[in-house]
Amino acid sequence: MESFEQLVDQYQPMLHKIINSLHLYKNHDEFYQHSLIGLWEASQRFDPNKGSFTNYAYTYIKGCLLMELKKAHQDHERNVHPDEQFWDLVEDSFSDDPLEKEILLSYCETLTPNQQKWLLYTVRDQLSIREIAELEKVSPSAVKSWRSGARGKLKKIVRD
Repeated sequence: MESFEQLVDQYQPMLHKIINSLHLYKNHDEFYQHSLIGLWEASQRFDPNKGSFTNYAYTYIKGCLLMELKKAHQDHERNVHPDEQFWDLVEDSFSDDPLEKEILLSYCETLTPNQQKWLLYTVRDQLSIREIAELEKVSPSAVKSWRSGARGKLKKIVRD
């Protein structure tokens, strides 16, 4: 067999003909690459005793492209690819709920103000101990102390 570059030069019109006959206008470069892979595989698998290479290559490449087209269609059917407008319309799951703070604190009346701050920052704002300490301008060990006191009181509330 000739070198692969010579095969590509020789069969390039056929590759474009197959792509055009299948009406592959989207992802043209990707399908062209698949047709090159099909040409290479056809050159590796070709048996000269069974016929001409041109017929074999045409059938093999077209089959490869049809398989890739089928895979792309299945991917499109199985997976949802929403437009950018969709993401603009999706409601933020962490949006500010004005009643959230009151509902949360209604269960924790026995907590000190600092323990309530720790609870709100942790549950509602999902902040770490270090972030809470920076916001409140205290040491991380102070925030840990608030946490341990709040956890103890909350466990007692849950048990009762």
